[in-house]
Amino acid sequence: MGSIVRTSKLAGKFPSSVRIKIIQPPSFAPARLLASVMELRWYGDLLYTLTLHRIKVRYKQSRLGVAWAVLQPLSLTLVYSVIFSVFTKIPGQSAHYALFVLSGMLPWTFFQNSLSSSALGLVTNASLITKVSFPREIVPLSYVFTAMFDFSVASLVLVGMMVFYRIHVGIAVLYLAPILGIEILAAFAFSFLLSAMQVRFRDIGIAMPLILQLWMFCSPVVYSLGNVPHRFRILYVLNPMVGIIENFRRVVIQGVGADLKMLLVSGTVSTILLPLAYLYFKHSEATMADVI
Repeated sequence: MGSIVRTSKLAGKFPSSVRIKIIQPPSFAPARLLASVMELRWYGDLLYTLTLHRIKVRYKQSRLGVAWAVLQPLSLTLVYSVIFSVFTKIPGQSAHYALFVLSGMLPWTFFQNSLSSSALGLVTNASLITKVSFPREIVPLSYVFTAMFDFSVASLVLVGMMVFYRIHVGIAVLYLAPILGIEILAAFAFSFLLSAMQVRFRDIGIAMPLILQLWMFCSPVVYSLGNVPHRFRILYVLNPMVGIIENFRRVVIQGVGADLKMLLVSGTVSTILLPLAYLYFKHSEATMADVI
């Protein structure tokens, strides 16, 4: 879709309150990015409505309700804790390994849920895409915000475990704001990219479970960065989730400041990927209704 404009010829035919949308052919013009971002401010109510709808539909007629947001990271934490604490042990393993895993599982689950749901979002809402004119990025964004809601609920379990293990929260917890901010940028970037690709290449949806499973084991969720050999770390930290998960664990569980160098790498990668992914998404948007 093109940006919103009002020409002098059209202005005389429509009331001043009417906003004119010109549908333009696919383009990689970076200048259109800012106009597209500015356009989103008119659709805040739609984003809120879709996000609320997704939350309600997810837990509608469910006996456990939002407790399902807790069960996913909690059950995986229990499984990995048994495997790597009872059956085998990872070198350098924390004394409170369940807390260690949960602190890595929470940010990972947020990222995983964002990508797995948003990747299929446009195809799932094909009838909406083909019948209603609105910025298509609203759809993947709504799935990311829904995952944020689940993350907020599941975080209560982490707080409870920290109280149980008497883990004191220090001033370092203030680093959570930039850490989660970078994770949200990364979730936006990959959601735009994967959702647009899924419209044309349905293999993306089929491959997502495998991709996310491999990605999790390439991130320090059940092990720490210290377990990664030094010769692989330069390439390893280019995964934006490495700096996010490792720093989330540092400031919440260990009570120390964030590793700013590692966080800067994650922030740089996410910041570079976001406009590129958004540019690809807007390029694909003009023909989405035709191929979906």
